[in-house]
Amino acid sequence: MINYFLYRLGQFLALRIPLRFSYTLALIVSDIRYIFARKDRLEVKKNLRAIFPEKSDRQIRVIRKQMFRNFAKYLVDFFRFPILDAEYIRKNITIKNIRYFDEALSKGKGAVVLTAHLGNWELGGAVIALSGYPFWVVALPHKYKKVNDFFNAQRESKGLKVIPLGRAVRQCLSVLANNGIVGLVGDRDFNERGAVVDFFGKPTYLPIGPAAFCLKTGANIIPGFMLRNPDDTFTMIIERPIEFTPSGDRNKDLAELIGRYKVIIEDYIRRYPEQWYMFRRFWIE
Repeated sequence: MINYFLYRLGQFLALRIPLRFSYTLALIVSDIRYIFARKDRLEVKKNLRAIFPEKSDRQIRVIRKQMFRNFAKYLVDFFRFPILDAEYIRKNITIKNIRYFDEALSKGKGAVVLTAHLGNWELGGAVIALSGYPFWVVALPHKYKKVNDFFNAQRESKGLKVIPLGRAVRQCLSVLANNGIVGLVGDRDFNERGAVVDFFGKPTYLPIGPAAFCLKTGANIIPGFMLRNPDDTFTMIIERPIEFTPSGDRNKDLAELIGRYKVIIEDYIRRYPEQWYMFRRFWIE
């Protein structure tokens, strides 16, 4: 439960001091955590080494340290959700290709937004909802109810509707049937019942949900990522919907669709490794 009190303290400070000072404080805390979080450091190093076998240990350490720091800033942004408004979005966020949402919804089958634990996916969801789109996100419930309620209250304060992971299938199908948008992260399968795929050349589990919903409903899969810029503004990149014609062989179609979005996620992680927040073992060993 200590995490809950730390989150509440973090939000208390983030809402009361200027953003730049909040970031500075977050970086100090991050650097202290970096020293003591030996297990996380080792797991991140393994993950980065799998992606960049050609990089030196020093280069890996630089990326790893920056990743810890960016994650601290991500939390600051999340804590500030209650004061996130259209003015902040106008000044600080560039949105590219939002028309793809309109084109997908014009077909009446909803859309599946596919993202990753990259950049600030929570902020991306909030911006989509604040832009007026009917947006639901599938979220893994936290172990402690107070922490779970805190995170969901943050999301719901911006118009996001939350679907717990354990009850996702039926609710997601209902959202898509009503021409809504479902947001899913596609770079981690939490129950290890997903598809085994080669990710950066090594086997891991990826969720089949985005592909399965696409095949079941005909909804477009639209990759999207909210990326932090060097000046702490953001660029939200919405990729072209994945075009796919089912063959009728479900297993084959699932594998092909997962392969299509896998390479997109790989590309973004390769380009922005310091924004990929994967602190746990990722590959099958």
